[in-house]
Amino acid sequence: METRTLGRTGMKLSVIGFGGIVAAGKTQAEADKLVNFALDSGVTYFDVAPTYGDSEERLGPALRGKREAIFLACKTTERTRDGAQRELERSLRRLHTDHFDVYQLHGVTSMQEVETIFAPNGAIETIQRAKTEGKARLVGFSAHSEEAALALLERYQFDTVMFPVNWVCWSDTEFGARLVRAARERGMGILAIKAMARQKWPENSRRDEYPACWYQPEDDPPVASLGLRFAWSEGITACIPPGDAKMLHLAIRLADNTAPLSEDERAYLKRKAQSYVPIFPQ
Repeated sequence: METRTLGRTGMKLSVIGFGGIVAAGKTQAEADKLVNFALDSGVTYFDVAPTYGDSEERLGPALRGKREAIFLACKTTERTRDGAQRELERSLRRLHTDHFDVYQLHGVTSMQEVETIFAPNGAIETIQRAKTEGKARLVGFSAHSEEAALALLERYQFDTVMFPVNWVCWSDTEFGARLVRAARERGMGILAIKAMARQKWPENSRRDEYPACWYQPEDDPPVASLGLRFAWSEGITACIPPGDAKMLHLAIRLADNTAPLSEDERAYLKRKAQSYVPIFPQ
């Protein structure tokens, strides 16, 4: 699998990442099989969070003996120093490691959260300390709000940002475009979520096929390929597929084509997006 440099960090990641949520609710044997499949396919980037069910407990044993071969990312949803410190230490124990390659503030959605993070005793103190102590080689954040994400960029020199980069949202309101431009200008590593999202679930649709997805994933291979290539064309290092094993398999299969989109392909996606209900902004 192709690897790309993660912004100014110089580190190399596989263009498809393993979203830890895909292991949630699985037996250990099932989780081991998924991890080994990903590793055998060239995936080196693994991302997990304590809010993904029991995924940390499954990934810890599954990655035993493989830690040096992968780039391991984790997150905290806590916004205070002490809360984030507790989550950091618990995640390190669960994943049987003494450091993360990147530790991230998870899912920042409001300006109030930004203020809390940077207030005295805020989570940024844990983030800084983790990097100083070697418990995190890099620090970053994920967000679903462009306003909050841009505010975070102004407050601190993060190494990475994880954000939705989705062709339907981009075609509708250019959601994500300002953030991606700002991150590129700063030399940040940019990680994409929702590149394989189609739209909000239509009414009366069958959601049981993808119970882990709160949105309808794009599972038509030609269109899914264009969605991934759209993200990669915007300077994204790696894409995390939806949290379903079938979508992980599809993403890995499609990773053999990372060519930039042509103008005709962009025009096709823009036309197609008009028939979908974008998942962002919410």
